[in-house]
Amino acid sequence: MLSGNTKGRESIQEPRFDYYNHEVPDIDLSDCEFPHVIEIYDFPQEFRTEDLLRVFCSYQKKGFDIKWVDDTHALGVFSSPITARDALGIKHTMVKIRPLSQATRAAKAKARAYAEFLQPAKERPETSAALARRLVISALGVRSKQSKTEREAELKKLQEARERKRLEAKQREDIWEGRDQSAV
Repeated sequence: MLSGNTKGRESIQEPRFDYYNHEVPDIDLSDCEFPHVIEIYDFPQEFRTEDLLRVFCSYQKKGFDIKWVDDTHALGVFSSPITARDALGIKHTMVKIRPLSQATRAAKAKARAYAEFLQPAKERPETSAALARRLVISALGVRSKQSKTEREAELKKLQEARERKRLEAKQREDIWEGRDQSAV
């Protein structure tokens, strides 16, 4: 209940956080051995992989994986150092994050021990069910219920994918060899 004379007395409370001017911290990951890996720490022991994946759900489509260190520490493996640096700007009430260069000894040791498994997460390539369908049909000895036009469309899609893959490989080789790209 308000009472008394409030004329002439104005009190404006300043906000604690300025959400309009949020800036991602500029962290240099170039000196880090694994710049695409961050340490996730200080979360409840009851947390499971699904809980951590929920915190980083916006990065799952870009390529993100969790490697456990102990009950309250884990490594977040991203598809690139840029994505990892972006993730370092996340504020969460139950989870703290920091670059691997500032991580605990145990987390750094785990990262070095499992270096081959900490390669940047890659998106799964586009796949087709054509091969699986052919294998199952031939194993069961039955005729395919797929129409001729569907088979032709699937075959065309596979040929386009092969051609695209061949062209990408040639472009990578040309770039590596320093060949002129305008001729392609």
